[in-house]
Amino acid sequence: MTGREWNSPAGGPDKELILNIWMELCIKEVVNIVVGREEDAEDSKRLACFHHASDSFRFLGTTITRDLKREPTISSLIKKAQQRMFFLRQLRKLKLPPRMLAQFYTAIIESILTSSITVWYAGATARDRLRLQRVVRTAEKVIGCRLPSIQDLYISRTRRRAGRITADTSHPGHGLFSPLPSGRRLRSIRTKTSRYMNSFFPSAIRLLNTK
Repeated sequence: MTGREWNSPAGGPDKELILNIWMELCIKEVVNIVVGREEDAEDSKRLACFHHASDSFRFLGTTITRDLKREPTISSLIKKAQQRMFFLRQLRKLKLPPRMLAQFYTAIIESILTSSITVWYAGATARDRLRLQRVVRTAEKVIGCRLPSIQDLYISRTRRRAGRITADTSHPGHGLFSPLPSGRRLRSIRTKTSRYMNSFFPSAIRLLNTK
């Protein structure tokens, strides 16, 4: 289809077909798109899209559910990390030194386990945290050396992210890190729900106040 045909008012059936295919490729399976055509008062046709509400969707590797639970995200990350463990075992069979195995773990497996960890870890259940740590312990046995725990990784990532926010006065969350008159602690954020209490900003302030 040429650009002139594409921009023409009629558009033709090919234009509608191309748009339908493009939309199906760009959306998740959990969202059903119905493409219809409506006529306005001037009889000019326009494309109308209607979608049904979805129970979950993925955004930047994080699974966001209707009830905002962390378990789907954690389960997805654990599954991906366990799949990468196969390659770690293959490298061990090739007699690679522990230092190189640890570098592979940090780059490939740890990066998966810590994906958006500052968002979901504080609200994770004890069972989910144990499942995450079990992957780390398995990697330790394969490599033969100690590795940073998930808890330690969460603390370091949270402090690093909070440090960048406090240093950037243009950040929208900069004002939430408000020091008390003593200057030694930050003002806690009032929370009414455990979900909000375990979100990033309140949990980061609690963590910084325990230094």
